[in-house]
Amino acid sequence: MADEVLIEQRDRVLLITINRPDARNAVNRAVSQGLAAAADQLDSSDDLSVAIITGAGGNFCAGMDLKAFVSGEAVLSERGLGFTNVPPRKPIIAAVEGFALAGGTELVLSCDLVVAGRSAKFGIPEVKRGLVAGAGGLLRLPKRIPYQVAMELALTGDSFTAEDAARYGFINRLVDDGQALEAALELADKITANGPLAVAATKRIVIESASWAPEEAFAKQGEILMPIFVSEDAKEGAQAFAEKRAPVWKGK
Repeated sequence: MADEVLIEQRDRVLLITINRPDARNAVNRAVSQGLAAAADQLDSSDDLSVAIITGAGGNFCAGMDLKAFVSGEAVLSERGLGFTNVPPRKPIIAAVEGFALAGGTELVLSCDLVVAGRSAKFGIPEVKRGLVAGAGGLLRLPKRIPYQVAMELALTGDSFTAEDAARYGFINRLVDDGQALEAALELADKITANGPLAVAATKRIVIESASWAPEEAFAKQGEILMPIFVSEDAKEGAQAFAEKRAPVWKGK
């Protein structure tokens, strides 16, 4: 994986860091491919339950590298801008400090949980450059915050603060500057304490059920959850509860 994206495994947590601090972690082809590879690693490893994505140098991500775009560099990976088009199957947490603009906000929107420092700034300003927020911003933002607010932000390209984001319900934790990663790790620890198969299935049901018709919802949910109920982890969870001990998950 390129130096532009650093990965570190901490127990069952994959820490992903965009490492272009001099460019405010703008996404070029190397970053995009590195993020896609990290998402692949998260989904393919039985030793990982959740990931955290953050940025080096005090900023999350300033979006697509426009210099790379103008030069004709193919920035998108097979998963989109990093993994915006095809997010990981397992949960991913955004730990945001500083700027998370344009593609940076779209990366945040492709995550499941968001922790942000108080000075963090979000927005999809693509229209200010004659572009369109095509990496998921226009598709996901109206589902995360009130429609009228999302439409105004999309049409004006104006940014919004972390305080605004908390008020809109856009983020899970608002923390002091410099504490986003620590808070995200604490949140990840809560998730990794749970059965990894159950966690992945839970995320899948929450996301996919949005498109299910009411009359088919329980049947479709059953297709996903029944394999979990007969897994080794389900038996381990019940046995650990009976024995009043912490479960030892195998991801099987």
